[in-house]
Amino acid sequence: MEPFVSLTGVAVPLLADDINTDQITPVHRDLHPDYGKLLFARKRKRADGSDDPAFPLNQPQFRQAKILVTGRNFGCGSSRESAVWAFVAIGIRCIVARSFADIYRDNCLKNGVLPVTLAPADAPTFESLVVASNGGGAFTADLRTQTVTAPGGEVFKFDIPPEDRTTLLEGLDDIGLTLKHADEIAAWESRMQRERPWLQTARRS
Repeated sequence: MEPFVSLTGVAVPLLADDINTDQITPVHRDLHPDYGKLLFARKRKRADGSDDPAFPLNQPQFRQAKILVTGRNFGCGSSRESAVWAFVAIGIRCIVARSFADIYRDNCLKNGVLPVTLAPADAPTFESLVVASNGGGAFTADLRTQTVTAPGGEVFKFDIPPEDRTTLLEGLDDIGLTLKHADEIAAWESRMQRERPWLQTARRS
């Protein structure tokens, strides 16, 4: 997994609540999908198949966005890792939301995407700065300092559990976290071979 330390770029506002994973990446039958094209596939298109210019990600100033800013309960619905992969595919690796569905937030952490929830008192101000910027300035999300900085220099702090912060900073998935304890695991296995050698030949019936 690619580590997340800091990210600077345009922030795109999608200020709606309860955006679910089926809206983010609709069910598809492709064996090798283009996740970037799958992202909000139904919302980005008109009935005739053309791009809807009203949808933020279709607007020129947001086509290279790095940060998504959204509402409450983002990523609700089914557990669907593609709903995170699709953002990574277009370069968005930080999502600032009023709140996240628990499973979606966990999927973000497992795929190198920083999920940020600002203090309730700060969220409206931050969102207004994103809307006012309209893609004209860069925002910076810094995991080391646990801050998001607006183009005008306004700084917003956010909290993140220490274990989640370490996971992102070091680029560790579940296997990587386990391998951090490889020496202890090897020592335990060696000790078990000495103390309980019969376990090495035990077979399940």
